[in-house]
Amino acid sequence: MDGIDAALLLTDGEGVAVPRGFTFRTYPPAFRAALADALQAPEERAPGLEAVLTAHHATAVRNLLAATGVGFGEVGLVGFHGHTVLHHPGERRTWQLGDGHGLAKALGLPVAYDFRSADVAAGGEGAPLTPVYHRARLAAVAKPCAVLNLGGVANVTWMGPKDLIAFDTGPANMLLDEWALRHTGRPMDEGGALALAGRPDEAALTALLAHAYFRRPSPKSLDRLDFGLAEVTHLSAEDGAATLVAFTAASVAAAVKHLPARPLSWQVGGGGRRNPALMQALRNRLGVPVEPIDALGIDGDGLEAEAFAYMAVRTLRGLPISFPGTTGVPKAMAGGRIEGLPSWGTPG
Repeated sequence: MDGIDAALLLTDGEGVAVPRGFTFRTYPPAFRAALADALQAPEERAPGLEAVLTAHHATAVRNLLAATGVGFGEVGLVGFHGHTVLHHPGERRTWQLGDGHGLAKALGLPVAYDFRSADVAAGGEGAPLTPVYHRARLAAVAKPCAVLNLGGVANVTWMGPKDLIAFDTGPANMLLDEWALRHTGRPMDEGGALALAGRPDEAALTALLAHAYFRRPSPKSLDRLDFGLAEVTHLSAEDGAATLVAFTAASVAAAVKHLPARPLSWQVGGGGRRNPALMQALRNRLGVPVEPIDALGIDGDGLEAEAFAYMAVRTLRGLPISFPGTTGVPKAMAGGRIEGLPSWGTPG
């Protein structure tokens, strides 16, 4: 909920994926607060934020193009994920706030959006969707390997020589960020300082790991509100942070039993890779190389945004974006909708 990642990608949606730039736009504090409030009662509060959220995304695209020196006429398509305000795939419901038609009109560009609904309607989890892009970018890495994204939720992509498996492993930054804000007034545990000053509480860690989610087979995905801080509220600020870091690392390690084979390496993207406490905890638990994905020459900040640019082109071409091993959908399937295509054909 901190802002918008925007990435520019030259791609054919298959083997060609050349990053051309990345920017981040921070949400104004008042909008961030309104978005957090809307998550508590999305059906009542979220619709009123959609126009503002879409306008912020339009500005993010304009800023990206200005920063890279690329003209609007050079852009064929925009991939617009929006903000997930509700995700209950078991009820065949997922909702990403964002007006694809409004963004297309604001930018004068075609927009691919609503990437998850078709998958969920077909019985899939609707997440994660980024594995198809991970496969394209890590084609040369020794298999089996894993990509771990440490955003609000942690998700893993496992790649074998042929197979592609993915699922949410558990919370990543979302609980730790909430804890840091509550105890320090800052929206994250910068540099892992709080966690490094504390010690994990084993009883609290055991209680967190007792959640039914960890007993479910994959594919599986999380809603942001599936976990809370009740198990750590009695701890000091430092011990609570250390326990939440240990929880994320332990839940990732527990995910290994759902994989066909132990990964030879873990490549880590997302903001959590900048937390030294979390990265060390992962190395201790996993026992194989765990490194920021940037070491491969891949921008760990831009990776997720690049993935939705890639999927936008796959949507345009009718190529699948979700698979039985990644979302549990019965068969590989395309997804997404497109607004603003010119009547004379597809963009170049």
